[in-house]
Amino acid sequence: MLQHGYFDQRFGLIILASASPRRAQILSQIGFNYKVVPSSIEEIFTNHDPVEVAKELALNKAKEVAEIYPESIVIGADTIVFLNNQILGKPASEAEAIDMLRSLSGNTHVVYTAFAIIQKSVNKQVVDLEATEVTFRNLSDEEIRLYVRSGSPMDKAGAYGIQDQSAVFVEKIIGDFYNVVGLPISKIYDYLQSQF
Repeated sequence: MLQHGYFDQRFGLIILASASPRRAQILSQIGFNYKVVPSSIEEIFTNHDPVEVAKELALNKAKEVAEIYPESIVIGADTIVFLNNQILGKPASEAEAIDMLRSLSGNTHVVYTAFAIIQKSVNKQVVDLEATEVTFRNLSDEEIRLYVRSGSPMDKAGAYGIQDQSAVFVEKIIGDFYNVVGLPISKIYDYLQSQF
């Protein structure tokens, strides 16, 4: 049984190098003491390998913020949706969100979330990744349009958030639910316990 304050005593103040409210909510849910310090790293895909892209972005985000907070544990993360050998990032427009959701409709895709954990002052660094398969049921154009009109898809990789109203699009998930939300917290916790 975890005691109140356990994470504060064990890990101190964790710095989340992300502007994602979903990642912050996961840390709150678990009870970590954390501060949000978004990195300014642009999410540019210089590679077509989703694993390498996600790992590189997560590491760069964590490194940038660790320069400012060298004593703290810094967590950076990046989530990528991968379908038919194509990386689906955050949609740039409503039209792109509609196209992404149409391509996901009736298909199985993989959600990769890479994370980097850095504590610069003690020269510790971990980079890893979790993969989760998600299958969407067939979606009608009306469902897609209504969801896009809500504005919800616009800040999410693959143009959907499994934790919001698009949960009804999901027919099956194989793997870590929180990975799809944006932070594979169980795997991250294992690393924090064993290496920090």
